[in-house]
Amino acid sequence: MIELRGVSKTYGGQTVLHPLDLSLAPRRTTVLIGPSGCGKSTLLRLIIGLVRPDAGSVAIDGHVVTPDSVLQVRRELGYVTQDGGLFPHLSARRNVELVAQFLGWERPRIDERVAVLAELTRFPPDALDRFPAQLSGGQKQRASLMRALMLDPRVILLDEPMGALDPMVRAELQTDLRAIFRSLEKTVILVTHDLAEAAWFGDEILLMRDGRIIQRGMLRQLIDEPAESFVTRFVSAQRRVVEPGGGGDS
Repeated sequence: MIELRGVSKTYGGQTVLHPLDLSLAPRRTTVLIGPSGCGKSTLLRLIIGLVRPDAGSVAIDGHVVTPDSVLQVRRELGYVTQDGGLFPHLSARRNVELVAQFLGWERPRIDERVAVLAELTRFPPDALDRFPAQLSGGQKQRASLMRALMLDPRVILLDEPMGALDPMVRAELQTDLRAIFRSLEKTVILVTHDLAEAAWFGDEILLMRDGRIIQRGMLRQLIDEPAESFVTRFVSAQRRVVEPGGGGDS
């Protein structure tokens, strides 16, 4: 579904993503994890075409992303950022339906889609006409997810979408998101720094460091078969995942 060949990226003389090859299968959830600055968000932005690689190519379903094709490609990809990325001067409803309006969807089609997504994401219908400042953190992220799903994209990309939420709201949204991903059978790429969250969502985890993929596999493989000492240190630093009761068998 997604294939990167020899992709690299440098900012200001500093390499943030070393040349890498990566293939991701359809209808699976892949989690990119690693310490801050390891390149995971850059990799996500390269896939969606928000930044261009210095070298190499990105292909979605066999079609290489180019400057000429990037706008069309983005319509096949839903994108959710950490802060939700909602326009503050638009209501939740207007944020969700904005691109569909731009593409000329008829009002009945838009209204039907918004209603379906509100039910799917458990977004309260009476909050659709509120502005982002009037929404809770969880509601903002649900509205952002609705917007990402509006055009029924084949791929959903999420960049630490729950990083700013308090633990109870985060746990509730994690449960709902995993159920949504499984029911829709979308290709999902999620960025997080939280290993427990990675284990909860991921069919596969990609652990990154210094712009490189160090290891890919399930959590148990990272624990039992670390590719190098950094993997063990990273896993051990998140003790609640590997200590008794912490979900190390996920």
